[in-house]
Amino acid sequence: MDDINSMDQSAIKNFLESFQDKSGRVIVVVDYGNVDKWKESLRWKVGIKELAQLVKGFSKGSQFLRRFYYGSDYGPKDKSEVLSEWCRAILEKARMNRFEVIAKRVKYIYNSANKYGFDKKCDLDVEMTVDLIKERDNYDTIILFSGDGDLMYAIRYLKNEYNKECFVFGARGHVGREVYDGLQEGFVKDILYAEDFEYRLNKERLF
Repeated sequence: MDDINSMDQSAIKNFLESFQDKSGRVIVVVDYGNVDKWKESLRWKVGIKELAQLVKGFSKGSQFLRRFYYGSDYGPKDKSEVLSEWCRAILEKARMNRFEVIAKRVKYIYNSANKYGFDKKCDLDVEMTVDLIKERDNYDTIILFSGDGDLMYAIRYLKNEYNKECFVFGARGHVGREVYDGLQEGFVKDILYAEDFEYRLNKERLF
């Protein structure tokens, strides 16, 4: 299920301007592992620098309110202390663009059916949930860059108990049913689509 409604640049400008008076009380949660998968349908990649510039339109408070979650990939050897180059580049770029980076080691799980011999797993939902609850006194609005529905239980709790509002960014085809249910129930304020923000987010078209 994907809402076909779209926002033009004028509507986006008005939306961003609506945050001017409350930008010091906005927490932004970027699940970059989820965001990176959007390229499969977008046909372009969300740039970290471009994402940071958009995020600063919502959140102009302390850096810890602009949070970037991603797995630290040290390769399949458990004792390795050397990050893969592509992972190091992503984390460094996030820090350079003044995100508060929260990382956790990627697990390599043996799987003979996988052509590489293993599956990679790094779930940061618990960290995101704990941080949203822990920092609840420091924000009124949540901007969530992830279409994954796993955080909706926490978002419902934060709405019901502390009246926090939440806007979800996703890509069409990458938004979970739980997010749409949250919109219907009212604990998700709105769902926004990366396609509409391409002029702000596109690093470069892939094909």
